[in-house]
Amino acid sequence: MELTTVWFVLIAGLWIGYFVLEGFDFGVGMLLRVLGRDEPERRAVVTTIGPVWDGNEVWLIVAGAMTFAAFPEWYATLFSGFYLPLFAILVSLILRGVALEYRGKRDDLVWRSRMDWLITVGSVVPALLWGITFANLVRGVPLDASHEFVGTLGDLLNPFALLGGVTFVAVFVAHGAIFLALRTTDDLRQRANRLASGTGLVAVVLAAAFLAWAQSLRGDATSAVVAAAAAVALVVGLVANRLRREGLAFAGTALAIGLAVASLFVAMFPAVMPSTLDPAGTLTTVNAASTPYTLKVLTIIAAIFTPLVLLYQGWTYWVFRKRVTVEPVAVEAEP
Repeated sequence: MELTTVWFVLIAGLWIGYFVLEGFDFGVGMLLRVLGRDEPERRAVVTTIGPVWDGNEVWLIVAGAMTFAAFPEWYATLFSGFYLPLFAILVSLILRGVALEYRGKRDDLVWRSRMDWLITVGSVVPALLWGITFANLVRGVPLDASHEFVGTLGDLLNPFALLGGVTFVAVFVAHGAIFLALRTTDDLRQRANRLASGTGLVAVVLAAAFLAWAQSLRGDATSAVVAAAAAVALVVGLVANRLRREGLAFAGTALAIGLAVASLFVAMFPAVMPSTLDPAGTLTTVNAASTPYTLKVLTIIAAIFTPLVLLYQGWTYWVFRKRVTVEPVAVEAEP
């Protein structure tokens, strides 16, 4: 296997890990004010992701860094053509991170309410824009013969991309609700379980429509099989949720997200950014890659550090595996 293909697979794996892990983070953030009826419940909701959310974002940082190192032409075209959506994602993630860190710094209900809104908005916006971004990578964007993006923001907001954005939001909400059912207790757990069932049905319909449309645009037999497996995994996860088997349900939605993202990358290969204007402008894994020597060095680095990162993050999830209970807290509003 050529190193360009190896690195495409590795980068795909990083994005899969990011969406599986950050997906429930986003879902929990979007449900913070929906399931959290009062301050104790909202604190419990935030606590479920408190120890892991920043570690989950490391996958995004590594995916971006590895894309820059292994496929600099792809990175340059992506970040220039998608500048506004990616900048909005960055700002949203910063505000969300600040809110998660500073929410408990003041015993003030008004302060915490403002932080909760930042967490919610900072979860919805990235989920929506990541869906729009990846849908456009599958569909193709206006690139000239020099691989320069010559379109406008309106070109990125096409019907297929908007469906992708809404689908990402719906799937992450269901994923987050199941995660909350897995990590909480008593009434909060029951409400999260019921909400997961309802939002899961919406997610199934949207995901089926989005993946089917994606297959009609660029799919092949392999990507179709992977997409079908993703749909099956999502249905299995929802059935397990109805049976109150939250662990199996979470595994089902996690597998569904992983397979769905994998199907998009399979459909993209080898044209990582197809041009809708000039076939000569299409970016492939070959013409977007770094030199063979650079890829060899990167492969050695990845072989050493990737297992260490996986072991550390696995250990983190094991340490914080216990359910979170809703405990009363004394918080006074400022006069």
